[in-house]
Amino acid sequence: MKTTFISKEKNTVKFTMEFTAEEFEAAQIKAYQATKDQFPVDGFRKGKAPRKLIEAKYGEGVFFGDAVDSMFSENYEAALLELKLDVIDRPNVDFTELKKGQGFTVTVAVEVFPTVEVKNYKGVKIEKVENVVTDADVEKELENLRKRNARMVDVDRAVENGDTVILDYKGFVGDNQFQGGTAEGQSLKIGSGTFIPGFEEQLIGVKPGESKDVVVTFPEEYHADDLAGKEATFKCTVHQVKFEELPELDDEFVKDISEFDTLDEFKADKKKELEKAAEARAVNEMKNKALEAVCEANEFDVPQVMIENEIDAIAQDFNQQLSYQGMNLEMYLGFIQKDYAAFKEEMRPQAERNVKSRLVLFGVAEAENLTATQEDVDKEIELMAMQYQMEAAKVKELLGPENMAAIQKDVRLRNAMDIIYSNAKIGKAAKAKTEKAEKAEKTEKAEKPAKTAKAKTAKTAKEKK
Repeated sequence: MKTTFISKEKNTVKFTMEFTAEEFEAAQIKAYQATKDQFPVDGFRKGKAPRKLIEAKYGEGVFFGDAVDSMFSENYEAALLELKLDVIDRPNVDFTELKKGQGFTVTVAVEVFPTVEVKNYKGVKIEKVENVVTDADVEKELENLRKRNARMVDVDRAVENGDTVILDYKGFVGDNQFQGGTAEGQSLKIGSGTFIPGFEEQLIGVKPGESKDVVVTFPEEYHADDLAGKEATFKCTVHQVKFEELPELDDEFVKDISEFDTLDEFKADKKKELEKAAEARAVNEMKNKALEAVCEANEFDVPQVMIENEIDAIAQDFNQQLSYQGMNLEMYLGFIQKDYAAFKEEMRPQAERNVKSRLVLFGVAEAENLTATQEDVDKEIELMAMQYQMEAAKVKELLGPENMAAIQKDVRLRNAMDIIYSNAKIGKAAKAKTEKAEKAEKTEKAEKPAKTAKAKTAKTAKEKK
């Protein structure tokens, strides 16, 4: 294949992909091998008819379509890489006349990532962000460690809030048992809010081996229409009651979970760890504020196709998060009674911000002539290799040219972000409001409408006099 750049008008690039007669013939042979069983020919078993007989019966170009489709799909990405094009939409393609024994040319027109001339990206003013780590933060982290190392202990007593119970249940609406409302050996933590509101609380006080009818009302917006808003009775039997036994927070516990010998040493190290993470969050927050300031200082049109693609990406990410909870986007939208179109509109402002931020960063990268060195890329590969516990060479092999190009792009964006941040003017940190000041401010806001209404009433009374 030969790739030739033709022109670029605004954000649309035009180029050609030329294929030889030999390449076209090889693709037709491949198409014949893959689809020959779809073309019956008298006197031959399915898939055994020679190519010439199939072409004679069904037409000379019977395999042209599949051949051209495979040739284009297999070579399009390579053409983009060769021409260094970053496309944002599907291509429009035009083929020259296809003839047996001849090559052909594909003319491609596709919208590419726009280059934005970014102004005033150096010297933006932002407030310093300081995240202070307190002793309470350290204690909270230690408590989380205790919970992660807790063990479940069977107890022969009535259920209390926070316990985990093993139970069977059957759900009824009236006298009819409904589908999906039955379970055996179900584990449920009381107070987790996992089940329908009111269900878990009614199990408090039940002892192992006892049964109880739990009566609840399904929410009006429940995803199952046949249950929404209806009262249901769950016939429950509790088999086991367990509670979390937390380890003592002492030197022995520290020795079991770390390389330290004493609790004090562990606390000191944990505080340093939290302070390092807090500092990293502060820097990221300041970087985001600097980028927002540059975006606000630059007005330009954002391609709608990029916004739509970003909305789809946000939806896919959200769907992935829901899958960890045993749900999907369709179920979630049904639960909140919202269609996908409305969901997309809610995501649109965030998508616009995301796309504009990327365009600004690419604009800065172009202005500063930033490149991703091989050393930069190798560092990224090493990090990925550590994360997935693989050899760096294997990671590189699995990624392939397309993903390697994406890594180079990410490196350029990070370098552009560093340019903006390193040149930002960072002012003093905003003073944190005390609890008393926040309470006074809330009270003032709450009283303001009443004061305004009172003033208007007094004014009206005065005017009447």
